[in-house]
Amino acid sequence: MKKSSTYNYVLAAFGAAIIAVLAQVTIPLPLIPITGQTLAVGLVVTILGTRLGTLSVLLYILLGAASLPVFSGMSGGIGILIGPTGGYIIGFLVSAIIMGLYLDKFGITIFQAIIANVIGMVVTLAFGTAWLKIVGDLTWTAAFMGGAAPFIVVGIVKAVLAAWFGVIVRRRLERAHLISFNVAAHTPAK
Repeated sequence: MKKSSTYNYVLAAFGAAIIAVLAQVTIPLPLIPITGQTLAVGLVVTILGTRLGTLSVLLYILLGAASLPVFSGMSGGIGILIGPTGGYIIGFLVSAIIMGLYLDKFGITIFQAIIANVIGMVVTLAFGTAWLKIVGDLTWTAAFMGGAAPFIVVGIVKAVLAAWFGVIVRRRLERAHLISFNVAAHTPAK
């Protein structure tokens, strides 16, 4: 069953809403808080795939840039994107593309989704750390220690959770014919 463009845009908007809601789950740390955003990005891309997942992330970023309070701490605006956490938020977009392409190539299994989500976490942390170094005028060591090191273990846990729940939800939505994708995107490359 082919879904309409409108239906796909609604799915992407729903994905952006999931990211916005989970962004409000925060654990404060000195430089950068732990948030549910990375979990949400991985979950949305695992469920919706490359195109709709990336569109969800882009929509989330645009809503935040337009000053809607979708970023962590009910914040929004361009100031957030050019502030210390902006690199992570922009990294979500690159991460979504890379995770989606990985899943397209290797298939949607829990194992492959975990790998894709861990790769996504690394990409997000790399963008966030590089941006933190620039904005904070920090050394690479200080940027890594404040912007990546505290998030590695929790990032792996979030990657596993996003992969596991994402694959389960995706399969159930496919069985219910609420989402459908090209069959080639589901089977591992030979």
